[in-house]
Amino acid sequence: MIPIRDTAPCHSKPLVTWGIMAVCIIIFLAMELMPDQLSYRLINLYGMVPIRYSDPEWSENYGLPFDGYLSFLTSLFLHSGWLHIIVNMWFLWIFSPSIEDRMGRLPFFIFYLLCGLLATVLQWYFDPRLAIPVVGASGAIAGILGAYFFIYPMEQVVVFFFPVLFHIPAIAFLGLWVIFQLQDATTSIVVPGTTVDVAWWAHLGGFIAGCVLYRFFIRKDSPEI
Repeated sequence: MIPIRDTAPCHSKPLVTWGIMAVCIIIFLAMELMPDQLSYRLINLYGMVPIRYSDPEWSENYGLPFDGYLSFLTSLFLHSGWLHIIVNMWFLWIFSPSIEDRMGRLPFFIFYLLCGLLATVLQWYFDPRLAIPVVGASGAIAGILGAYFFIYPMEQVVVFFFPVLFHIPAIAFLGLWVIFQLQDATTSIVVPGTTVDVAWWAHLGGFIAGCVLYRFFIRKDSPEI
């Protein structure tokens, strides 16, 4: 199921959303134009490599100096490929504007970063020996989905399911999304040797963070639903 648009109201221009999208896209395109060796080095330096913080000796031998956990933040603006960034930016484009509208620009930006940081921390906690970079805005976007789940549960999401378009309540669409994330995350733990190429725990961590934290960021004078 591919979401096409939603019906939640938005009374202001989502400038922060557009800004986040612009930064992610510009960084991605710049890294695509770099020599592969330089791009690989930057992904390892600024992506969150879990073992870097779990095993200082490995980190030192691999040439990744301790960065004060900076990569937990910088990883939110990096993406590993075209499909990765297109999907993330698409979800951000659809679900973020109405949430930014309800929170206000600065609170929304803080909320976005906080959800992303907590998502990355949870991924590190559940997979501390992972030696490849965890990158992407998915965790922060999952926080937006968590907020949307509670703020706009009955708004309609227009979904494309080949060959038709149909409307589904946001609570149902996002509920299915959570079930898929939980299934894949638990499978990666329960079934030894499972190949994991998606940060499922970051998705779940961001969503949980959004569900818990959104109420502290909603403007008291925000427009009525």
